[in-house]
Amino acid sequence: QVQLVESGGGSVQSGGSLRLSCEASEYTHTRYNMGWFRQAPGKEREEIAAITNYGNPTYADSAKGRFTISRDSAKFTLYLQMNNLSPDDTAMYYCAAGVAANWNTRTGVYYGYNYWGQGTQVTVSS
Repeated sequence: QVQLVESGGGSVQSGGSLRLSCEASEYTHTRYNMGWFRQAPGKEREEIAAITNYGNPTYADSAKGRFTISRDSAKFTLYLQMNNLSPDDTAMYYCAAGVAANWNTRTGVYYGYNYWGQGTQVTVSS
């Protein structure tokens, strides 16, 4: 069973940057699709970025132009570089992986993510 551990969250001011990391317990990159999600208080969890096992990235509209998903195969690690953060980005951020994971960016519906991390908190102040 794949274990995922996120890190890199914290508190920043509006306009600042953070890089989140998601370390996997085993090599996932050629087998699993992976994604970054966030959940703000009182809101549903939403997927904001994904990368396929072939390395193709996809972003939610809210993330386009500001966030970059990437991975380091040698380190079993997935990253999310977040720039120009705003208070609307305040949330708990999670990474997830799944062999058959999929995400419809138009509807926001996602499925097939079998493994989840515990989350890392991001707080952006104005």
